[in-house]
This record gives sequence, structure tokens and C-alpha cells, in this order.
Amino acid sequence: MAPEIEFGNDVYDRLDRSRSTKVSNMTGRILNQSELDFFHSEGYLRLSGAHSKRCLTPLRERILRELSRLKVWAGGKSLGSSLNNLAPFQQIAKLSSMVKIADLDETLNTAEICNVVAGLTGRAPQSGQGTQPLLSLPHQGPWSLRRLYWHVDLAAKSGAAVPGIQVFYLIDDVIEHGGATLALARSHRVAGVAAGRLRGSLKTPGDLEAVLSASDTKIIEMSGRAGDVFLMDMRVLHTPSVNSSSRIRMMATTRFSLRASG
Repeated sequence: MAPEIEFGNDVYDRLDRSRSTKVSNMTGRILNQSELDFFHSEGYLRLSGAHSKRCLTPLRERILRELSRLKVWAGGKSLGSSLNNLAPFQQIAKLSSMVKIADLDETLNTAEICNVVAGLTGRAPQSGQGTQPLLSLPHQGPWSLRRLYWHVDLAAKSGAAVPGIQVFYLIDDVIEHGGATLALARSHRVAGVAAGRLRGSLKTPGDLEAVLSASDTKIIEMSGRAGDVFLMDMRVLHTPSVNSSSRIRMMATTRFSLRASG
């Protein structure tokens, strides 16, 4: 039996609003205790509508113009770029490095987002790398949980203070199996020999449901609507996924390291 995956909007067909925080205006946003507890327990938090569609529409248009200029995508179809010959994850890395949007960081990495990061950790965030696009072309192949690139961006001991937070922004709607980043909720709490065993099992998954059950972890797909934002403890295992949809996956990410307290 296939493992249950929690999507940005649904667990399959059942709407689950318990994992979503509706935000129409981030100004002065104060996280409540249940949100703080959820983030530290699960390793992620989703904010719905953190960015307005009004500010994202020009950003999407600039990305599409850049893809057309690069002769990658225009008029709703591929222009036969050499990217099509790459494996899905190689294509994602190459495409995301090719596309340059001058005001990407200014538009998405706002003071309000920084305040939420600080509110989750009690420490001031630093984002030295700016914001990078996360893009993938449609029709990369059948969606699968096999042969994925599970990794962490910061290695740290389980139970220690959060070493950093990675923020994922949805620039456009991202549907289920549409190439969204996958995260393994609660994997930041798996340490030592158990952590090594979990990573090994994810590389060559047999009974994936049994692996997740044994490690008390759950796969989260960061799908949702344009403007949604996911904040993730950087100790959480995560991976790109295959875009099997007919839409370009438009996301972006900022990595925040955290200043030591005191």
C-alpha cells in the first residue's frame, strides 16, 4: 500500500486546514503557541496567502519572459531546449540557475517573513544567499517517490536549537504532483544510527510506508496556491520531486541562518 502523503492543500481528497494558517496581511503577524508548537514538533509550518497575488503576477510574467528569452518556454510549450534531455533533477538545477530575476529577493524576502522566522526561533535571521528560483518544466515523467534526492542543508544535533530555516515561496499555484518540494516531517528529531538508517531506506525504498511508520515521519508535499509560504527547519530531510503536471512549477527559496542567542 502506498504511504499517505500530506499535500499543501489536501491529504489526497480530504481538505485539512489544521496544518494551514490563513494570512491575508502579514504586517504585525504574531505566531500563536499552537503554531510554534507545531513547527518545533513537525519541522515545518505553512502560511496561506502570505504574499498577495497582486505582487506575484508581475513576478510570474517576468519569469515567463526570461524563459522565452532563454528559448526554453513560450506560448505554453517547450521550445526544444537541451534541458529536455536532462534528468528531472538536473533540469531543475540547471533551469533555476539560468533564470535571473533582479527583484526576486526584494519581492519575496520581506521584513514580515523575517519577523516570522524570528518569531519561530527567538533569534534574528540572516539571509546571506538571497532568494533563488526553484523552477521545473512540465511533463518530466511519471510521478514517483523512488530515486529522489533526500538531503539536509544544515547538519545539527536533534534536540538542539534550530540552526536555520528555509523558506519556500509559491509564486504560482502548484498542484499535487506538480514538482513541489517534498519534506519529511519530524525527520529533524531522528538522530544517530536511526537517522543513518532512515536515509539509507529512503535511497532504496522497499516498503516506504513501513519506513515512515518506523521512524514516525511523514512526507509533506509543498503544493498549494500562489502566495502560500512554507517555513522548514533546515535539519528536515527534503527533496525536489518530479513535475508530472502540465504547468511550470514556479517556486523560490530563501535560506536563513540564525544568530546565536544572547
